[in-house]
Amino acid sequence: MTKNNQSLYDQDFYTWTEKQAQALLQHQVELLDWEHLAEELSDFGNRHYDQLSSRLAVLIGHLLKWKYQPEQQGSSWRATIREQRRKLDRLLQKNPGLKGRWQEAWEEAWLDGRDLAIRETGLDESIFPECPCFSSEQVQDDSFWP
Repeated sequence: MTKNNQSLYDQDFYTWTEKQAQALLQHQVELLDWEHLAEELSDFGNRHYDQLSSRLAVLIGHLLKWKYQPEQQGSSWRATIREQRRKLDRLLQKNPGLKGRWQEAWEEAWLDGRDLAIRETGLDESIFPECPCFSSEQVQDDSFWP
């Protein structure tokens, strides 16, 4: 890595990415900004994990709404639940390494999903359990509707 690459990384990220991609394609290892490349690759992987956790939170929130506000159940909630299940399945198929972090994401997403349900229903937060009331396996099961 040259000092010029480091300043380019800080000043113009887009141009830095273009130059790094070109250096990789041309096998010009002397032009590679190894430290920042490693950091960016790690961040890129973390974005997939964040997507897993975020989708789980939306799914959990809607399943909680479904369970605790049955009079409001409708096609929109059903569609959101089905969509999130499909997208989670697709994400895990494309990124099988995320399966090893499923339980971690599930635990992180539970309270976020609970908060979503509280916010969107207007019901008292004491109604919604702080600990999961259904399993991570049930959440993935297309036939599960609490």
